[in-house]
Amino acid sequence: MYINGSLLLNGSSGESRLKGQSFAVFRILVVCLLTLLILATFVWNFLVLVTILRVKTFHRVPHNLVASMAVSDVMVAALVMPLSLVNELFGRRWRLGRVLCHIWISFDVLCCTASIWNVTAIALDRFWSITRHLEYTLDTRKRISNVLIALTWALSAVIAFSPLFGWGEAYSAATQNCQVSQEPSYTIFSTCGAFYLPLSVVLFVYWKIYKAAKFRIGSRKRNVVVPMPEILQVKEASHQPQMECAVRHAALTFQADGEAWRQQKEKKAAVMVGILIGVFVLCWIPFFITELISSLCSCDIPPTWKSIFVWLGYSNSFFNPLIYTAFNKNYNNAFRCLFIKQR
Repeated sequence: MYINGSLLLNGSSGESRLKGQSFAVFRILVVCLLTLLILATFVWNFLVLVTILRVKTFHRVPHNLVASMAVSDVMVAALVMPLSLVNELFGRRWRLGRVLCHIWISFDVLCCTASIWNVTAIALDRFWSITRHLEYTLDTRKRISNVLIALTWALSAVIAFSPLFGWGEAYSAATQNCQVSQEPSYTIFSTCGAFYLPLSVVLFVYWKIYKAAKFRIGSRKRNVVVPMPEILQVKEASHQPQMECAVRHAALTFQADGEAWRQQKEKKAAVMVGILIGVFVLCWIPFFITELISSLCSCDIPPTWKSIFVWLGYSNSFFNPLIYTAFNKNYNNAFRCLFIKQR
């Protein structure tokens, strides 16, 4: 019995040792993956900012909206994600003090909310440029985009800094916990202002873009070019009819090419906005659903799942510049020129 008991004890300790080693290897892999995500997010968004600053053709709308989005995503990578990784390494226990906790949470909410609203602003800009391309001139776009950027950062600041004035508490010294204020009223305000309201806007915008694109394609199919009778009249000893026919044919060809170019541009913009919105929803909706549910019904969400949902939301800052630049040849050419000059 003693020998069997010893064997059983040694066997169980061996299994626990193997499990501990496997967990340690898995943890190292996760830390390496998150570190790469932080570096890639910072470098890619910083590269977008440098490109916009160095290329003069980008010093206009809608690139100021892209620059605003890149600034918020760079701040997520530089100020938010590293401290979140430190918190994960300490077993989700905050050991950096109350002041730094409040600073981290404030910038977390500020930068992530600004990133979400910048996506919304870009979707609105694409929507107006497609549906109102005649009235939505460059000067109008510049004024509206500046207003959208100002509203984005102002609303994000209100949501982020409200807890500093007594609307809940982010730090708990007893449990060494640092998280967004769980005050139910603040949770409803912050989740609606930071996610559910912009989600409603972008879904409505993309639905309108889809309807507009579908209507234009249908109207083009119904269009028929009817030759004008006066152009076909032939006059003796005159080459004027041939000239008129040639000029009219050139005008019709030019209009057809212009319509095809605009149709291709609208289709490309619609695809880009659709992918941008789709990735935004997939990255952030798990976090905001659990955030709202856990605060209102006092449900216990496993800490591991909370971490997964938080980092999935952070990853949206990595995908944003990839999606936007992938559908813009000007950025790809500017990136090549930037690397060639550096060599």
